[in-house]
Formats: sequence, C-alpha cells, structure tokens
Amino acid sequence: MYTWLKKRTKTQLITVCLLLISCIASLIFVYHNHDFYDRTIVKVTDVTESSQEETTDEYDNKDIRVTQQITGEIRNGEEKGETIELTNTYSESLGIEYQLSAGTEIFLANDGSSISDIKRDKYLLWAAWAFLLILLAVGKSRGALSAISLAVNAIILSVSLDIYLQNGNLSLFVISGISIVIFTILSLLMATGFNEKTYTAIITTLIGTFLSLLITYIALRVTGEQGLRYEEMSFLTRNPYTVFMAGLLIGSLGAVMDVAITLSASIFEMFEKNQHTSIATLKKAGFEVGKDIMGTMTNILFFVYISGSIPMLLLYLKNESPLGFTLTMNLSLELARALAGGIGIVITIPLAIYISIFFIKRKQASLS
Repeated sequence: MYTWLKKRTKTQLITVCLLLISCIASLIFVYHNHDFYDRTIVKVTDVTESSQEETTDEYDNKDIRVTQQITGEIRNGEEKGETIELTNTYSESLGIEYQLSAGTEIFLANDGSSISDIKRDKYLLWAAWAFLLILLAVGKSRGALSAISLAVNAIILSVSLDIYLQNGNLSLFVISGISIVIFTILSLLMATGFNEKTYTAIITTLIGTFLSLLITYIALRVTGEQGLRYEEMSFLTRNPYTVFMAGLLIGSLGAVMDVAITLSASIFEMFEKNQHTSIATLKKAGFEVGKDIMGTMTNILFFVYISGSIPMLLLYLKNESPLGFTLTMNLSLELARALAGGIGIVITIPLAIYISIFFIKRKQASLS
C-alpha cells in the first residue's frame, strides 16, 4: 500500500480523495433527500401476504394475483414519522406492478392510499458512480473527458428538446441537425483532443450521418413510406414523420461516430508508428479494419433497436395476434432505424479512410 501511494502524484491523490468525498457525500444526500420531494414518500417497514388468486384471461393466459398488506413510515411532508397502512396488489408476471419488501421506499399517489411508483434515485446513483469510476479507472484523463462530454451532450439534448417544445413553429429536424453537429464536435474534441485524427473523425461523422439520412429520406419518398407504422407515436401532437426522421438522425450518429473514430485512430496510429508506411498499405489496412467492424457494428445496431421491442412482441404474441401484424406493428420503425444506421456505417468506412489519407498526405508533405 505504501509503495502504491509513493507512485501516485499529488494531483492523482487529490483527485482520488475528491472523488471519494463526492461519492460518499452524494450517497448520503440521496439516502436522506426525502424533504426535497413534493410527493409523499413511504418507507415500507413490514409486508404481509394476505391472499393469492389464480387468474385466467380470455386467451387462456394464467397468472397469480397476490395481495400484500403494507405497513410503512411516512418520510416527508406534514405527516412525517407517522405510520400508514396500505394494500398492494400485483401479478406474479410483474408487468406493470411492484412486489414490495421491507426497506423499499415508494411514492404515494395523489389519493394518499395507493402506490404510484418506487423511489429509485439511490439505485440510479449507485449505477452512475460505478460507471464513472470504471470509466476513470480505465480511461483516466480521457475517461474523465468522456464523462464530461456525455453530461454536456445530455444537457444539450435536453435544452434542444425544451426549445422545440416551447416553440412549436421551429423544425425538430433542424434543431436535431444543429444538436448533432454540436454533439460531434464537443464529444470528439473532448475525447481525443485537437489533432488530425479528431478532425478526420468529426468531418467523417458529419458527412456520414447526413448522407445516411439523405439516402433514407430518398428511399422513404420513393416507396411512399409503405410498411412503416407510426401507431406507437399516435399520442404525439406533432408530425410523427418529422419526429421519426429526427430520431433517425440522432440514432445514426452514435454508430457512425464510433466507426469514424475507430478507423481514423487505427490509420493514424499506423502512420505514427512508421511514417514511411505507404499510402497503399494504409488504405488496404483501413479497409481490412472496416470490413472487420462493419458486420459487428451493424449487428449491434440491430440488437440495440430490436431489444426494446421484445416486451411488446411478447405481449402481442401472447394475446394471439397474427405474426405478420405483430412484427409490422412493433418492428417496422426499429428495422428502418437499424437499416439507416447500417447505411451510415457502410458509407463511413471509405469516408474515414480517404479523409485520413488526405490529412496524412499533408503531414508527409510537411515532413519532406
């Protein structure tokens, strides 16, 4: 332990101490922040199961309804410290209800006698700190910049959506376009610094993202958007097509950016290791790397988009909806998003290679 401490710099030790203090302080706060909530919070102190009832619906789906008698302590508001008795009913499938246990903190509904939600902020904070600490341990200063860029991007997205909601006359597509330009520049500059590799990734990401969207737009116009079901957006008071296209733009960005920085970093790393490497060799190596990551990245996009639809697919199929109708209703938009992202990935590979080579040729010319 002493040897490890000797190897650490003063700045590193200060940083570690500040992180530990921040982590402990934030956890203490989130475990005692009940008075900052407007909704009534109850901590469950005792749970008794009073009954179980087997149920069968019209499609012969069987489930068990369980009734719990809950004793809890009110943690905020004028009745803070008082004991309350509640009844909680849930199905063992736990589709939309909660199985409560002692120690769980819940929010009461406005009627004061039913449960509206579970207080999850402490669990979210634990997950956030685990993510941040792992990121810092692996990436160190780059990890810290990545975390900061993630926070900044979240703020930018929140502000952009807020601007759109407050100004319905503005185009969501234009706002999203401006946002992704800011996302791309800030994220890559903070993650990899000011250098040719970063400039290559920025240019490649922006061109690749907008080209993929252009191709998708043309395909949708030519086909008349046949097969796309916007029913899942039926609750919106905005044009679902515009919302869908804005989502495509932002959704494609992540995959395109990943491919762009991977290829540009690989090619520039090869050049830095041996500045006499020929352009033909760099180009060939770039395409080999691109072939390797193209399939995996496309599969990642597919699984990411499709995974969110699994609960609805199961629900439709469990209720004996026709397979074709189920897939069309739940997967048409997700598959379109995955295909648009896949197009962006394929376009980005040659873009990243040739733009990297352009900057490398400039560098070679300055060295000669």
